[in-house]
Amino acid sequence: MKIVHFTSAPMDNNTFLVIDEATQMAALIDPSFDTEAMLPEIEKAGITLQYLLNTHAHFDHSVGNRPVLERFPKALFGLHRAALPQLQRLPDTLSHFGFDSISSPEPHFWLEEEKPVVLGESELNCLLTPGHAPGHITFTFDDVAIVGDCLFRNSIGRTDIPDSSYQELMHSIRTRLLPLPDETQVLPGHGGFTTIGQERKSNPHLREIV
Repeated sequence: MKIVHFTSAPMDNNTFLVIDEATQMAALIDPSFDTEAMLPEIEKAGITLQYLLNTHAHFDHSVGNRPVLERFPKALFGLHRAALPQLQRLPDTLSHFGFDSISSPEPHFWLEEEKPVVLGESELNCLLTPGHAPGHITFTFDDVAIVGDCLFRNSIGRTDIPDSSYQELMHSIRTRLLPLPDETQVLPGHGGFTTIGQERKSNPHLREIV
């Protein structure tokens, strides 16, 4: 599958357009700020947007949901059920951090552990990786893992925020991410890319579990 990468200010968010090249069906993962600037480029790509997916419902990963679904009304929105309360608090959370308040549409379907999302002739596998946020999902396909805010290059997701748990996050990394092959590309929700093997060797937060 082909991956198109977008970045958004002010929080250095990564948004990914995953395209099944055989059918040109696509999924947009974690639309953030500046999403409206991406939409013309997505329209020009000659793809059919089949899905909008959120790894989790923190405001910087879901603030772009409404403009995407308004521009692509046939796209289906998927989220894990446990993330719904945070999604429903999106307007208040945005206002709290000084951003314009916007709500998100409700999901069309629930993402579930080990239940693949069929994208054209391909599949996105869903791994449940909570800890940074409830209902956090990692999407895997080919040799790629789109991990949201679960794992970063030489770091891990924050657990000093409401509804987070350090123990749960480390369990997710140990049982869901570290079993992946070393060559698996790790595409996080912020910052640069890495691999499972690199993080296994050099991530100081993982020393106690590798």
